[in-house]
Amino acid sequence: MALLAAVGGLAADASGLLQRGERDTVDLRFAARGAQPAPEVVVVGIDDVTFGDLGVQWPFPRSLHGEAIDALRTAGAGLIVYDVQFTEASKPAEDLALYDAVARAPGTILATSEIGAGGTTNILGGDANLAEIGAIPAASHLPKDGRGVIRRFQASVDGLDTIAGAVATAVHGRPIPAGAMPAGGALIDYRGGPGTIAHIPFSEVIDPDWTPPEALRGAIVVVGATAPSLQDVHLTPAGSDNPMSGPEVQANAIWTALHDAPLREAPLWADLLAIVGLGVFAPLLSIRVRFSRVAAAAGVVAVAYVVLAFHAFGRGTVLEIVEPLVALAVGTLAIGLVSHLTETRERRRAEWLNAVLEEKVRERTAQLRATQLDVVHRLSAASEQRDNETGLHIVRMSRIAEALALAAGIGPAEAEELRDAAVLHDIGKLGVPDYVLLKDGRLTDEEREIMKLHTLRGADILAGSESPLLQLGEMIARTHHERWDGTGYPLGTAGDAIPLPGRICAIADVFDALVSVRRYKAGWPLDRALDELRLQRGRQFDPHLVDVFLTIAPELYEELGYARDTEAVPAPA
Repeated sequence: MALLAAVGGLAADASGLLQRGERDTVDLRFAARGAQPAPEVVVVGIDDVTFGDLGVQWPFPRSLHGEAIDALRTAGAGLIVYDVQFTEASKPAEDLALYDAVARAPGTILATSEIGAGGTTNILGGDANLAEIGAIPAASHLPKDGRGVIRRFQASVDGLDTIAGAVATAVHGRPIPAGAMPAGGALIDYRGGPGTIAHIPFSEVIDPDWTPPEALRGAIVVVGATAPSLQDVHLTPAGSDNPMSGPEVQANAIWTALHDAPLREAPLWADLLAIVGLGVFAPLLSIRVRFSRVAAAAGVVAVAYVVLAFHAFGRGTVLEIVEPLVALAVGTLAIGLVSHLTETRERRRAEWLNAVLEEKVRERTAQLRATQLDVVHRLSAASEQRDNETGLHIVRMSRIAEALALAAGIGPAEAEELRDAAVLHDIGKLGVPDYVLLKDGRLTDEEREIMKLHTLRGADILAGSESPLLQLGEMIARTHHERWDGTGYPLGTAGDAIPLPGRICAIADVFDALVSVRRYKAGWPLDRALDELRLQRGRQFDPHLVDVFLTIAPELYEELGYARDTEAVPAPA
């Protein structure tokens, strides 16, 4: 049993099945560690304050960038890193103003995302021009993981040093040590969430009356676009769902490179030792101790290991958490299962053998299906209860979706599958904060954006399953708020590009919401609800599905008892 648990943990580690969960634990470790000082780097941001002060449209004239470089040089900046791309020519006078400013600040690093053969660039007309004024080209590339999160940086890309790599070479006179740069790139040791790195608005820097802060002297200054409207924002492990501007990500990568990438993954042998050690813990302990004590000891060991991993993170080592805990859980559950089966076998041997041998093959498929549907309905009921809405919503909405699917020509089996998956459409509400979900009044714009995230969070909860039912539930959770005209969310998908199940559930969800009694409204009469659907035909909803639904709506209205509910429940004040 000990060997089985250890092998299971090692197999999970080798397959990468648990990598998403492992990355989530890294995000939690960043959050637990909190903000850390980074006096070596400062961000000069082209932010909303700058646009308000200058009243100039983006992209700015290059002479303004030249003024910023001159001001930073005069202020005593140790090294200027410009995370704005200058590969295309603009007005000659503007280009020359920027060129001359860079020449007055030799060593300035200029970023680009366009790299030619052998690491060549076309910044300010090409590498020959840069060499003449002592400027250093650098790649602005930062790799993202499968969820769009920037976790690592590389020393070079396609023969050109990255921004962090170029800064490290310029400051230390040598590249980042090879031992600190794994093949996939080094982990960025984020100093904290967005706003942790010192920030100065661009408009202040070019103000003739600007008094430079003392922190700027000798610092590495990263200049770039930080205004969200310029769309240079990215998800990071230190920011959770709060995106960080590109220049601040680069500043964190620079700090990491300057310190030779201090945050490193634990050696393979350490992770393997943790997986094997935790995997065999429960089986070996069970040789001398009863299962109840084994389970309690396993819980203590799990907590202790998590504390150890968080402590190690604070000292620069990323230990795996999920895989060792899975091995511990497998070993503990396996021992528990063995203990239970052993006791049961001694007590009910004949009954157990007859029941299992005769019924297991015949009922296995039905049991699995029933269990899956039970879990699905319980999850969906949980999301509805958090919203203080009646549990009948998921029953009615899913029945409406099934009926509309049948009327639209979908087969009975597929329609039944759609009905069962539709109950998960709002499962993402489990991740919406109470102050938004339970708010009685109108939501603010910011709160409305948070509420919209329930589509993505619901899809994330259901993602990665091999179950066709949960895969369909994931699709519905993500797309049931898309609109036919493309103005919906979260992706703005339009027309037939919206999956058919999402289009069907959109109509079912809205119809039930209109004719049901809610805490903030009375149920609409059938005629008024159908008029609203006709109004949204070709705008919010698939025109063909609206036409089909109009033919079955009266029967569904009676079948599901909306009229009785409206009469029995008084309208809200």
